[in-house]
Amino acid sequence: MALDIDIKNLKRVSVITIKGRVDSSNAPELESTFHTLMDQGRYRLVADLSGLEYISSAGLRLLVSTLKACRRYNRGDLRLSSLPPRIAEVLDLSGMTPLFKIFDDTIEAVGSF
Repeated sequence: MALDIDIKNLKRVSVITIKGRVDSSNAPELESTFHTLMDQGRYRLVADLSGLEYISSAGLRLLVSTLKACRRYNRGDLRLSSLPPRIAEVLDLSGMTPLFKIFDDTIEAVGSF
């Protein structure tokens, strides 16, 4: 399954629903999605990962760099929601779980801003 990205711009938050696989071949596509949102001044991002089947190290690096860009100058944050068990395990094994605010569902993540 290829990468499928869906963006919903709410009043204060943008929700990016990511489905499929994030690997080195399609990470730049996701990166440009994040950059486009930040170029529009949207730094409060929620990544809904409920449909994510696989994430490579390139995808993990992208999440961390986006997190840093959002938090720079205290502008916003990247919050993760609805992590499938396998993706949560990957974040845990890579030691990245403490970096992110992680929520069980997207509504909770949006409400946290």
